[in-house]
Amino acid sequence: MRVTILYNEPSIWAAAEEADVLDQVAAVAASLQANGYTVERLACGLDLQAVADALNADPPDLAFNLVEGLGGHDRLYSVVPSLLDALGIPYTGNSAEAIFLTTNKLVAKERLTAAGLPTPAVPARWPEPTCGDPQRGLSPFTPGRYILKPVWEHASLGMVDDMVVSTGSRKRLLARLVELGERTGREFFAEAFIAGRELNISVCDDGRGKPVVLPPAEIDFSAFPRGKPRIVGWAAKWDESSFECRHTVRRFDFAESDGPLLEEVKSLALACWRLFGLSGYARVDFRVDAAGRPFILEVNTNPCLTGDAGFPAAAAQAGLPFDDAIGRIVAAVPVRRRLAPAAAL
Repeated sequence: MRVTILYNEPSIWAAAEEADVLDQVAAVAASLQANGYTVERLACGLDLQAVADALNADPPDLAFNLVEGLGGHDRLYSVVPSLLDALGIPYTGNSAEAIFLTTNKLVAKERLTAAGLPTPAVPARWPEPTCGDPQRGLSPFTPGRYILKPVWEHASLGMVDDMVVSTGSRKRLLARLVELGERTGREFFAEAFIAGRELNISVCDDGRGKPVVLPPAEIDFSAFPRGKPRIVGWAAKWDESSFECRHTVRRFDFAESDGPLLEEVKSLALACWRLFGLSGYARVDFRVDAAGRPFILEVNTNPCLTGDAGFPAAAAQAGLPFDDAIGRIVAAVPVRRRLAPAAAL
């Protein structure tokens, strides 16, 4: 079987989080070759016609989708899977629809709330809708701590300590979102900050269409000094020389008393899998408040596959070697008939 690895081509000034995809390409290529596949690589940019022409010239049996955005824009995360759907080429991981619904954090949170699944409240966003109800999807404001997040971007882009704010005024909160948006050209929202524990649940298809929950992981912030926000920010993920990177530890050992909590977050992760129609592999991030109640932060489709990332670490903890995990991801791809290119309207 011929497999083409599709990935977003990093720009020449790419930051660490953008260039990381090249490490994923190398790891996945080596694993696929170890599993007996013929492997090709195709970098994807904003010229979608060039991507389509390359795929149509010599169609692969399967595309391994590692595209995380295009041209430095995470909001284009779902474009290449949509192109693959149009071309009728089967691909690994989650569908274009699932990727879109989860990449837009506000859309994802609206769906979670509508389904009765717990997620932190959102009292403000910027820009506010120019038509319809500007308060749609927003919760009432209450004084407290909030974390400011970009609507579309992932990989903790721009996430630094001062993105956690305390305020008694929705007006001041909105002013901060406006300032961030005008400075960065991105959309932002404010989410209630859950100051407790952070857990990650990875889920993998068993290769036969059944989701399997991998061992839960916790982010250990115990080395953080008093007053420092306990978040997995940009530095923790991408600056190896930083305090945050050296002291943000993932662990898989839990006290027996955590049993009920772990069962609850596993159940919630599977509920997310069903709600968003996930496939292949995913990771769901949680925070747990002082009362022990878990809240869904984000649903990550096609999470990072480098060796030190959360999904491969959870797979290894489950006794699933990296090559076997990649094999399951490939085996989970539905066999679909290749479609003829659609006629122009």
